[in-house]
Amino acid sequence: MRSDNVKKGVPTAPNRSLFYALGYTKEELERPLIGVVCSYNEIVPGHMNLDKIAEAVKAGIRAAGGTPIEFPAIAVCDGIAMGHVGMKYSLVTRDLIADSTEAMAIAHQFDGLVMIPNCDKNVPGLLMAAARVNIPTIFCSGGPMLAGRLNDGRRTCLSHMFEAVGGYYAGKLNEAGVEEYEENACPTCGSCSGMYTANSMNCLTEAIGMGLRGNGTIPAVWSARLRLAKHAGMQIMELVKRDIRPRDIMTEAAFHNAETVDMALGCSTNTMLHLPAIAHECGIELDLDMSNEISSKTPNLCHLAPAGDTYMEDLEGAGGVHAVMAELNKKGLLDTSVMTCTGKTLAENLEGVVNRNPELIRPIDNPYSPDGGIAVLKGNLAPEGCVVKRSAVSAEMMRHEGPARVFNSEDEAIEAIYAGKIVAGDVVVIRYEGPKGGPGMREMLNPTSAICGMGLGESMALITDGRFSGATRGASIGHVCPEAAQGGPIAFVQEGDRIAIDIPACKIELLVDSDTLAARKAAWVCPEPKIKTGYLARYAKLVTSAARGAVLE
Repeated sequence: MRSDNVKKGVPTAPNRSLFYALGYTKEELERPLIGVVCSYNEIVPGHMNLDKIAEAVKAGIRAAGGTPIEFPAIAVCDGIAMGHVGMKYSLVTRDLIADSTEAMAIAHQFDGLVMIPNCDKNVPGLLMAAARVNIPTIFCSGGPMLAGRLNDGRRTCLSHMFEAVGGYYAGKLNEAGVEEYEENACPTCGSCSGMYTANSMNCLTEAIGMGLRGNGTIPAVWSARLRLAKHAGMQIMELVKRDIRPRDIMTEAAFHNAETVDMALGCSTNTMLHLPAIAHECGIELDLDMSNEISSKTPNLCHLAPAGDTYMEDLEGAGGVHAVMAELNKKGLLDTSVMTCTGKTLAENLEGVVNRNPELIRPIDNPYSPDGGIAVLKGNLAPEGCVVKRSAVSAEMMRHEGPARVFNSEDEAIEAIYAGKIVAGDVVVIRYEGPKGGPGMREMLNPTSAICGMGLGESMALITDGRFSGATRGASIGHVCPEAAQGGPIAFVQEGDRIAIDIPACKIELLVDSDTLAARKAAWVCPEPKIKTGYLARYAKLVTSAARGAVLE
């Protein structure tokens, strides 16, 4: 066992003395030592229940003959961090989580790991660590939140809450109306109830083979979540016994499976950052162009919030991620020969799986659209690409041309939106919010929600080198690469320039001639960094393009 390096023989007697100081017995040290990476904290609703999940995981490990040893991982609540400087610290935690978990796992020579994440950057950060450390590992998330209910019985969620603020500024909702949303939008613990980034990544963890069935969809408050945690604890012992490691599971074929499921589910655009970053840790480079190739042959089967009015608990009732994969497998869209954390192939895992609700998970022959839920657009405004959640864009906005309204920060843009200075037909451009320019690539849920809440979601677009929450809907196009701080063309857009968007054709064009753009580029001077000290300054120096997953070099 790997843990023999810290517990076997006379040379490790000092190490053992420290285990004894922790209260471990000789009998416990004779068993495999399993690190339980728990992201519990008291500031993230999706993480407030993870102490219970960890206890269930540890019970499963003990039942299967292992010794569980818990240690923490950090997590940021994107919703609480939204709309202020705190959001600059969201994406960057992904690398802190990966680095610190790598350090703990190798320093203490664990034989296996159970990862217990739940929210946006925590899930990919731990997947990156799993790939990097590459010892037997399994994931068990904390589960999604249940949908809320308004006083009239309508179901609601966090994206409605943000849009209610826009409704207030548009005079469509009074303070009492806003208060009704804030008291009902988030009724339980868990990752917010729609197909936002956290749930997208927990579903894709299951799709890529690193989580058991139900990892992405069993609600946080259901006892089935505790049973799943116990089974994950038991299963890590099987993975250790058979030495099945993350890189045996997270192969190139598995990543393509995950991208296919992503398109069918209509996941968050943030998956276009996280999947390449995780793959990079596995020694695999995912090209954004491959996403469009996969999307072109993958039907969109689900319209969960914000694209529709169904929620994660409904997806679980329909059969969950495995039911979606079973539909995709009818057309041979998945490589089912891949190994998974069950110790079986995906083909074996899908035996007997049925779609229990064809209204929620559309049959493969009757999809919402023949193309996937995410599109990568390219053109002279985004030579390296940009990303839009196509499944959450209205038919009216699939093609749009309008004048640019240019802002050099999210704060400037939201002020103009709330002041009523943005009108139908406009194309709002928010720049210097990319990985380097932000720094940290803030999510833009406030401006997109304000636009939708004010009734402009089907008549105007927003383009940014920043990114969007999974709760964003409408023609919201992010990850514009190269970013403004790198001298990308988005830096040269001027007020009133015409911008043409064609989502079905995967094109985005700044309608300015090349000579004019060249002259603007020659006169451009990069602004001073917004933050010059601390972790963010260091991050800005190391981070790569969003097109590469914003990995650090």
